[in-house]
Amino acid sequence: MAGQRSWVRGVAMGVVAAATVVSLAGCIDIPSLDRPDIPDGLPPGAGIPQPYIDINAPGRTAEKMRGWATPIAKSTGIGLVALEAYGNAAEIQRQQHPECGITWTTLAGIAGVESKHGTYRGTRVAANGDTSPSIRGVALDGTRGNMKIHDTDGGRLDGDATHDRAMGPFQFIPETWTRFGVDANGDGKVDPDNIDDAALSAARYLCVSSGGDMTTPAGWEKAVKVYNNSMAYVLDVRDHANAYSVNVRY
Repeated sequence: MAGQRSWVRGVAMGVVAAATVVSLAGCIDIPSLDRPDIPDGLPPGAGIPQPYIDINAPGRTAEKMRGWATPIAKSTGIGLVALEAYGNAAEIQRQQHPECGITWTTLAGIAGVESKHGTYRGTRVAANGDTSPSIRGVALDGTRGNMKIHDTDGGRLDGDATHDRAMGPFQFIPETWTRFGVDANGDGKVDPDNIDDAALSAARYLCVSSGGDMTTPAGWEKAVKVYNNSMAYVLDVRDHANAYSVNVRY
C-alpha cells in the first residue's frame, strides 16, 4: 500500500487476575511500500528455519546465527545484526516455549513495520545490537489520534516525564517493557534500544498475548492485534513477514 501510516494507538491487554495489567506498544510513522507478489496466508510463512544454538552460551548468542542470517540478509535487505536478533529470539522461544510457535519472520515483520529494522531516520544498529540514536515515538498525549498515556516511568526509559513514548526498534511502551523486557545479548542490561533485547522481549510479549499459540490464524492475529489494535497493521505485518518468508525485499 502506498502512502503514510498513521501513528498507532497502544492497546490494553487484560490479565486474568484480581488486577489488570496494561501492556502497550506503539509505533512510528513509516511509509508503506507497494505490495510485491508474495503469499498472503495467516500465519505468515516460517521462512528458512533458524539453526539450533546453545542459548545459554555466554555473550551475544545471536552471533551464532550469522551463517544462517547472511544469505537471508542479502536477499531480504534486512540488516545482518537485526536478522541475527530475530533468529536468536525465535530459537530461544522455540527451545523454551515450543508451544507458542513464533517465527523469526513474524518478528522481522513487526520490526520492519515499526522501525525499518532499527534504521528509522538514519539510526544505526551496532555489532552488539545497540541502536543509535535512540528511536522514540511521539508523546502519547491524546493528540493526532493517539492514546493519552501519562508518564509511567518518570522519564527514565523514554526520556519524557510527562507522557509515555514508544521506544526502540520494536517500539515498546515503558510499562510493557518493564513487564516483558529481557537481556538477550548477554551484557547484563535490559535495554529497549538494543535489538537483541527488544526482539526477544517482543517474542515473549507476543506469545503471552496469543494465549501461547501463534501457529493458528486466530492466535497469530490476536497477538499482533494486542501489539497494535488495527487490522491495517495486522495486514502490514503479515505482508512483511510473508515477503521475508520467501526471501523477498519489502
